[in-house]
Amino acid sequence: MIRNFNDNLSSQVLWVAETADVRRKMIAERFPSVSVTTELSDVLHDERVDAVVVATPTSTHAGIVTSALEAGKHVFVEKPIAHTLDDSLALCHLADDKQLVLMVGHVFLFNPAFRAAKAYIDRGDLGDVKYISMTRTNLGPVRGDVNAAWDLASHDISIANYWLNEMPEIVTATGGSWLNEGVEDVVFATLTYPGEILVHIEASWLNPRKRRLVAAIGSERMLTIDDMDLTEPIRIYDKGIVGVEAEFTDTFAGFRSQIREGEVRIPHVTGGEPLKSECDEFLRRIAGDGSDLSDGWDGASIVSVLDAIDRSMAKGGEATPVQPVQ
Repeated sequence: MIRNFNDNLSSQVLWVAETADVRRKMIAERFPSVSVTTELSDVLHDERVDAVVVATPTSTHAGIVTSALEAGKHVFVEKPIAHTLDDSLALCHLADDKQLVLMVGHVFLFNPAFRAAKAYIDRGDLGDVKYISMTRTNLGPVRGDVNAAWDLASHDISIANYWLNEMPEIVTATGGSWLNEGVEDVVFATLTYPGEILVHIEASWLNPRKRRLVAAIGSERMLTIDDMDLTEPIRIYDKGIVGVEAEFTDTFAGFRSQIREGEVRIPHVTGGEPLKSECDEFLRRIAGDGSDLSDGWDGASIVSVLDAIDRSMAKGGEATPVQPVQ
């Protein structure tokens, strides 16, 4: 993050506020032109500072972002925007009142593969999207202040909202806490979007394999993304079920006759560094250009879904409405 802003011709990193001695030493050695401090106030009182980047534990976001906005600084905050919906909405209103940029770091919205997939969906190449399956697992890193949904599934919720241009209406979720009591290491969530579109998410930091897999199933075609495949992440399958007739499903031949087999396309995806693209977008917005993708209100909408996931898990997987964000 420091490198991306420091190497950009339109920005310069002046300060890093860091409480950990080891990190302060590392930053001072790698970026000798950057002043390092333990006090956020040193940063906020410097009139040369136009914007602040917040990359701290989720539980600290609301307080730090509030202080930065009240000091008149634009803010880029890593996801999720805050740990409660009330705090998230308060930050959005504060940024609007002060006419400051508030952007949230949902980095997959700047990933070329996921942006290409949205273009396919928006053009109708998949037909009507029926459901999306999303898997995000790894062995660690384990968080203490948020569960696996807030840490991992927040990425997938941001992608689903981006692709479908909607928020889900209903959430059902279950999870398990084995490492830290009361903090779910594994979360399984199903989100119901308008039009009966289902999105199922598996989020785990207690899995031996690192997987970032997404499948979008449409009425005409199917699309998959393997984000661990850096050269050919997207595949589009021109296949589907052509009919469901009970009298033909009793035999294998009858079953096979229902499947439409077509080609598998592997479209070229132009490479890029999503984090750099995200940082560049933040600078464009400060300059009065750019889009509103992943702004504070988008961030708050994702927190609203995460809040519904927590409430559903607390009720043993009960279907739970998602509070609209206004």
